Amino acid sequence: MRALPIAAATLAALVSTGLPAHAATPAVQIIKVYYDSPGKDTRSNASLNAEYVVLKNTTRTAIQLEKWILRDETGYKYRFLAFVLKPGKTVTVRTGQGNDGTSGVFWNRRQYVWNNDGDMAALYRGTDLKKVDACDWGRGGGWTDCS
Repeated sequence: MRALPIAAATLAALVSTGLPAHAATPAVQIIKVYYDSPGKDTRSNASLNAEYVVLKNTTRTAIQLEKWILRDETGYKYRFLAFVLKPGKTVTVRTGQGNDGTSGVFWNRRQYVWNNDGDMAALYRGTDLKKVDACDWGRGGGWTDCS
């Protein structure tokens, strides 16, 4: 079979250039950002809550998100309180006000966070504030797929 030597040669070439053979998926990943709520930006709570970020636990282990931080380029920060993200599940972080639950939490802001003409969402681990994942966008269709 010739496929194996070719695959091995390709892998060896990647390793020798210092490029990763594959990018590792973060344990908690930003999968979507809805940065432009539909309709007019009225700052109503409904409009603010239509602006949100979806995070996903990509592991088979529950992850405690307490003290983790989600932030934008300007420096607006959402710091998680005690929240366990179950394996394979998602949590939606909404900009406006509401009651936190098992699948969604609220930033409780009265103004928008994510810039419609370009911004970056970044997620930092609570224990050491190491950046876990980031997703950026330019002017576009109101949301971006980060997965």
